[in-house]
Amino acid sequence: MRTVNIDLLRAANLRCFEQVEFEPGPAVNWLIGPNGAGKTTLLEAAYLLSHGRSFRGGGRSAPRRQGAADFVIHVEIAREGRPRSRLGLARVDEHWLARRDGEDLASLVPLFEACPVVYFGPESQGLVLGPAEERRGFLDWAVFHMEHASLGAWPMWRRALRQRNALLRQGAADADFEPWEHDLGRLALQIHRARARCLDGLRPFLFAESALLVPELGVPSVDYRPGWNLDAGLTAQLALERPRDRERGFTRHGAHRADWSLGYAGIAQRDHLSRGQAKATALVCTLALTLWLKDQIGEYPLLCLDDLAAELDARHAALVLGWLRGRAIQSWLTRTDDRVDARDGACMFHVEHGRCARIDHQP
Repeated sequence: MRTVNIDLLRAANLRCFEQVEFEPGPAVNWLIGPNGAGKTTLLEAAYLLSHGRSFRGGGRSAPRRQGAADFVIHVEIAREGRPRSRLGLARVDEHWLARRDGEDLASLVPLFEACPVVYFGPESQGLVLGPAEERRGFLDWAVFHMEHASLGAWPMWRRALRQRNALLRQGAADADFEPWEHDLGRLALQIHRARARCLDGLRPFLFAESALLVPELGVPSVDYRPGWNLDAGLTAQLALERPRDRERGFTRHGAHRADWSLGYAGIAQRDHLSRGQAKATALVCTLALTLWLKDQIGEYPLLCLDDLAAELDARHAALVLGWLRGRAIQSWLTRTDDRVDARDGACMFHVEHGRCARIDHQP
């Protein structure tokens, strides 16, 4: 079974680490240590390579160690049947610098493609209870791995949207809007179709993981709202809504307003979920995305699970560990104590005082 396998991670000036080196095994890897030791930071390092941003709050430079001028992340990835890859990412003077196999990269896209990472942790319930932006980000990252070409529509969309918003604030003549609204209509439809195809592919995985993890919530369903009236078309809707958009000073309809949700027959609406149910639903999305990626790109992504014992009840945590044991997937899990299941080739590491050291497990 093919899987993304990071077998070396080095980082410098990343949060609490001045220098750190981590050599995970190919299956389950437990990162053990007290709160604040840097366990989550190691997960964050891999995530940064995969997304170009952190799952934590703050700006792009927030992970930089206090007092440092930059931070650097280096990983080496082994894949079955492929040459070994070396990836590097640095944040210097508020800009990204990226390298792959010794070559400078013009963008971060090749890193995203080479190092897919899926994450679940305290922030993940925002995928269920948070703003639509969280769910759009989840979906659009999946779309990128399904159709790399879809990435090209986004810079054009953002440029056209900025232009229309500027015209709204300037009080420009109606004729000035027409070319930008035409472009927005065309690009929104392209983005919508890619998102809809992605959700169609994700749906059976979402339903299967729901049956495993939250059968008590009832029959699952996926709801998707593109952000405008598909029947009318975005170009026509923007023209019709222009007077109100002028009053507001921004564009109220379009692909940037899309949303989707995973719902259940046993729950009337999303905000009726308990915190525990919301976390379990976010976990459903995480595991479904992991399986869907395997189906799409032919290999499992790296799966990072932050402090399962704190985020899930004992039953759900046990289900996840059983799920992992049944698959040839590299995973990084954090925990504050060493009461872990180290069967089936699992590795254990102690993280504290700026170091990450492997623990020899004695059965």
